[in-house]
Amino acid sequence: MTTDNFKILFIEGKNRKNKKNQSPLFCRITLNGNRKQISTGINIESEHWDTKNQVILNSHKSAILYNSQLDKIKSKVNSIYMILRLQENPFSIEDIHDKYFGKELKKSEFILSYYKQYLSKIEKLVGLEIKDNTYNKFVYVGNHLEAFLKWKYKKTDYPLKELSLQFLSDFDYYLKTEKKQEQITINKTIQRLRTPIKQAISEGYLDRDPFILHKSKTVRKTVIFLTTEELKTLEEAVLQQKRLSTIQDLFIFCCYTGLAYNEMAHLEKQNIQIGFDDINWIQMKREKTQRQISIPILPKAQEIIEKYSTDSNRIFPPISNQKFNSYLKEISAITGIEKRLTHHIARKTFASTVLLYNDVPMEIVSELLGHSNMVITQESYGKVVQKKVSEAMSNLKDKLK
Repeated sequence: MTTDNFKILFIEGKNRKNKKNQSPLFCRITLNGNRKQISTGINIESEHWDTKNQVILNSHKSAILYNSQLDKIKSKVNSIYMILRLQENPFSIEDIHDKYFGKELKKSEFILSYYKQYLSKIEKLVGLEIKDNTYNKFVYVGNHLEAFLKWKYKKTDYPLKELSLQFLSDFDYYLKTEKKQEQITINKTIQRLRTPIKQAISEGYLDRDPFILHKSKTVRKTVIFLTTEELKTLEEAVLQQKRLSTIQDLFIFCCYTGLAYNEMAHLEKQNIQIGFDDINWIQMKREKTQRQISIPILPKAQEIIEKYSTDSNRIFPPISNQKFNSYLKEISAITGIEKRLTHHIARKTFASTVLLYNDVPMEIVSELLGHSNMVITQESYGKVVQKKVSEAMSNLKDKLK
């Protein structure tokens, strides 16, 4: 049995004096640095209270009665503490406080064990409500949490009821210094950690959110995309190797549709449907958000679909994301595009160069990208719009000269 740092101290609430110049006495309980106060029901003048010896001086007419009352309170708190210790189950300062007032104690929970219970629950939802990739991201968070507890507290777990905002600050520091994570990744990790904490509140293990005042640290994201000139260079490039020319076509296709890698890779003929306007539309669910997306197929994208149309239900030949991005490096070297090309840049190019730079409103861009809300689109592409406005104003200045 480990030794707790447990103290009982009676303190005078000098800042709460009544009209008779009396201060209330409180019983302060401290357990491992965490405090709770209990009212003793006693009000007394400061000159009658002996702080050092923790007694009411005999000069007070009710000294014997009041000191007996304080002894009973101290004895009761001590007794509760010893009982909880002997049970050898984890307990917190809140448990002592609640038991003092006769409240039924809910089984104490610890953050890592509770997080693992949460993982077991969501694992059963893989393929039903969540993707395997999403589940794995929560697993990674659990691994980081376990390593953090050993690093910071030299413990295998930590009480839920002792969580504080400082816990998240320390976790943030650990991920940054020990795991070398970027702030955007740290923000996502903390966001996922907070999900089961909210569930713990709903189940009664916590009476409040210990992380409610947490604010994610701002990350200045730079959207990288191909300019109109770079996109044209890529389209006009003649690549001799078939493997590279295929990736060239698929990348350009995504520049005109905004499809993410998984959506492009799994695009089937049934996803191409004639819309109300008699042109072809892509109708499918986004892999990431499971939102239904409808994208009108622009002429350039339609040409590429027709080029790769075969008897197969899948429109494009299979290729891994890793190879796709590897071949893009070769293409950027051949074409002289001095940007680190990845498949995701095609999606950014669709939103920026193809849509926003052609005056397509932000809300339509958000809809075509399948974002869950407009805020995501605005945060990512707000600067692109500012640049477009800046260029328009610059052209206006030239005309007004």
